[in-house]
Amino acid sequence: MKKLLLLLAAAFSLGSAAAQTTSALSCCARPTGPNATEAFAMLATDKDFSGGHDAPLPYSYAGEGQPITFKTTDGQTGHGFEIKSAKPSNKYLFVIHEWWGLNDYIKKEAATYAQEMPGVNIIALDLYDGQVATTPEEAGKLMQGVKTERAAAIIKGAQLYAGPKAQFASVGWCFGGGWSLQSALLGGKQTAGCVMYYGMPEKDVAKLKTLNSDVLGLFAEQDKWINPEVVKQFEKDMAAAGKKVTVKEYPADHAFANPSNPKYNKELATDAHQKALAYLKARLKA
Repeated sequence: MKKLLLLLAAAFSLGSAAAQTTSALSCCARPTGPNATEAFAMLATDKDFSGGHDAPLPYSYAGEGQPITFKTTDGQTGHGFEIKSAKPSNKYLFVIHEWWGLNDYIKKEAATYAQEMPGVNIIALDLYDGQVATTPEEAGKLMQGVKTERAAAIIKGAQLYAGPKAQFASVGWCFGGGWSLQSALLGGKQTAGCVMYYGMPEKDVAKLKTLNSDVLGLFAEQDKWINPEVVKQFEKDMAAAGKKVTVKEYPADHAFANPSNPKYNKELATDAHQKALAYLKARLKA
């Protein structure tokens, strides 16, 4: 009987540990460690998260720019959409897509930054390796399928494509917001700035200490996932790392500034864009 009780106690303990692990990976938890981006990708299994992202409205981009390919650090090929500065420049802005992928809306955003920041090369990166989603279900599968190592190899490949004398800044939304911060970390001393729209922050203070720039974070007060608690923790972590972060929280829900979202809030998105633009111009001296 004593052995049976011990076995039951052990089983209960394991069950509790498993429940705690599951809770730690839920949409309301704050993922920690170097795989925070992968933990964020798990939100795709949450129906509320998927339901908060309506399918993109139809749009076709027909402006300047061209597709590019470059070697990635894992020996493969990366893809992007580049709009070069009219004059030779070593300044680059990496635009990182939301969970739909590198669609025409993101190309339009890249073109907007190109017009507003003459003298800066704009590259919209493709972290989905050529795949683009048109439904929340497809987007969820693509976001879940992204591996940290592959995405990092694509970003690093783009930075090598820009060259050893280049200055980098990055901007991204949602999925791309988290990867904008990762891009800044990967850029090392060549990083000049980082804008992240409601993306998952890096929680490893040791990694944050390696940032070469400050960060502008644009968040939504009503966001259930990258919520005010997550934002406050990010501010604390940045302070612990000795780095500066400027946070602006809007009275809106997640994805309020996503260019392809039917729930797009034009007024708030415009304000956020102006803050992002002023920040990027100052960091890249554009």
